[in-house]
Amino acid sequence: MRLFPLAMLALTASPAVAQQGHDAMDHSAMSHDNPPGDGATANGGGADDHAGHRAPSADPHAGHKASAPIPVGDPPPIPTDHAADAFHDPAAMARARAAMIRESGGMTWSKLMLDRLEYRAVKGADGYAWEGEAWIGGDINRLAVKSEGEGAFGGQVERAEAQALYRRAIDPWFNLEAGVRHDFRPGPQRSYAVIGIDGLAPYWFEVGVSAFLSEKGDAHLRLEGSYDQRITQRLILQPAAEVNIAAQNVPELGIGSGFSEIELGLRLRYEIAREFAPYAGVHWERKLGDSADYARAAGDRPWHTSLVVGLRAWF
Repeated sequence: MRLFPLAMLALTASPAVAQQGHDAMDHSAMSHDNPPGDGATANGGGADDHAGHRAPSADPHAGHKASAPIPVGDPPPIPTDHAADAFHDPAAMARARAAMIRESGGMTWSKLMLDRLEYRAVKGADGYAWEGEAWIGGDINRLAVKSEGEGAFGGQVERAEAQALYRRAIDPWFNLEAGVRHDFRPGPQRSYAVIGIDGLAPYWFEVGVSAFLSEKGDAHLRLEGSYDQRITQRLILQPAAEVNIAAQNVPELGIGSGFSEIELGLRLRYEIAREFAPYAGVHWERKLGDSADYARAAGDRPWHTSLVVGLRAWF
């Protein structure tokens, strides 16, 4: 008698066992003369033996919660409230958010980059050269001033130019530039409108293309490129090239149409600090085509090779 309640408890706690017992039940003794539900059974009982069994639902997803429909139309507006305002002074939190946005790209930055300040040892007359720029602005919009030139010791500056540019980032790697350029030289001077693009090409090549149109109508194109090959963390070898192209002859400036001049350089610098790096190298330049003829007519050689020693610094 004590085993009966335990057996009943086991059958109740185990639906699989109960189902197995139900499947093994002999239904041959049941009478099918009367349809289910009329209260008659084969053993004379007044209740339907299958009253505790429900017919399966026709819906295969019955019992599962229906998923929410996919919303259509415009997205909801961006929340304007902040959870932190419920626990801290909203004014203090607003100042903190403004500082975070400013420090993550909204600040105004500035830089002075002296890319080259060098002494050139040239056969016949030693010279000097410089190239650099200064800019101020943010990550997208900047104002820049660029300058470069060269000359010989004991003489006048042979060539000097200054550019004032508006610079705008068009993607994470390249900037679009537009502005004005003015040349300072012993002969006729020129002012130009400038438009160009510069940035970092794949494989870390620094490249630039600039087009110039003077007030006299002469047009020029300049292509520049350089690459920093790190030998060690402080020792860097930098090859560089510059090509100038003119749309027409400008005899008063000694410029011929087509490829007018090419410059190549190879400089090895040592970064004592990232902001301060002396260097040494070699620089070669040559005038081409009609530009070379103009140089010979003026008593100059159309090509020069010089050893250079200089300094690269930025602030």
